[in-house]
Amino acid sequence: MSNTLSEIKNPVQKELVKFETHFRESMRSQIALLDKIMYYVVKRKGKQIRPLLVFLSAKICNKITDTTYVAASLVELLHTASLVHDDVVDDAVKRRGFFSINALWKNKIAVLVGDYLLSRGLLVALENNEFRTLQIFTVSVKMMVEGELLQFEKARKLDIKEEVYYDIIKQKTASLIAAACSAGSASSGVEEDTIEKMRLFGENIGMAFQIKDDLFDYGEDDVGKPLGIDIKEKKMTLPLIYSLQRADSKTRKKIINGIKKNSEDKRFAKEVISFVQNSGGLEYAHDKMIEFQQKAIEILHTFPSSEARSAMEKLVYYITARKK
Repeated sequence: MSNTLSEIKNPVQKELVKFETHFRESMRSQIALLDKIMYYVVKRKGKQIRPLLVFLSAKICNKITDTTYVAASLVELLHTASLVHDDVVDDAVKRRGFFSINALWKNKIAVLVGDYLLSRGLLVALENNEFRTLQIFTVSVKMMVEGELLQFEKARKLDIKEEVYYDIIKQKTASLIAAACSAGSASSGVEEDTIEKMRLFGENIGMAFQIKDDLFDYGEDDVGKPLGIDIKEKKMTLPLIYSLQRADSKTRKKIINGIKKNSEDKRFAKEVISFVQNSGGLEYAHDKMIEFQQKAIEILHTFPSSEARSAMEKLVYYITARKK
């Protein structure tokens, strides 16, 4: 099964091209500085997986409508806003090989830009009277914020259990991907039970997506973020949680104390990476990722076979096999 992103986009390629214009228009501003920053944001756009999920979900369930374009613009605006704010919170200098907004224009402007993107997203929905779409995404934004705050709260204690980790990533990452799928489905005019099925499908992809991201921190791939950055930021992710659960109390205490006191030390980060690699943490997290992937595929197969469904299946495999 070939999983290149351009092939996956084939069934909705025409719609994605039209969406580009829709998205650029939604970001325009009368303020010269803001317009300049928006141009920079559009130029460094990522793979646009979330709008792709919206269009494929609509097509799998029924058909693409004007509401689908609103949902795709909204998810991309909200996702971009969250990345701009994340870079400020994480003090990140680069994202996807480009300088972050805060690196070029400082934190104050970056926070305001994130707020602008968020408000533009809400307005795109309101201007088109798309209240169902707005409801779906507003719930996901609330969950994203709660997930981030839960992660900060737990980072202080470093006592995080596997179930809490799943709670964090379900809210922090999976909620927006779930919203993309349910909003795409809702935009096609189907019943609520179908929308909920598509939301669950998206939630499972989102869980797999975040575990894959967390695995990058311990691997060898060049993924656009430094190795060990999660350790530096005291983020307790699945490979480390599993490894600590399996370790004897002396080793566990040593690693946890080290993360509390030496998380900035690159040599210590290497030590933690090596501890996780030797404790089976990577294999365990990978297996869990595949479990979520397979749950998503099972839900997907309850929909009729189609070109869009086939593309979505390839996208699920692409998400868990990607190198960055």
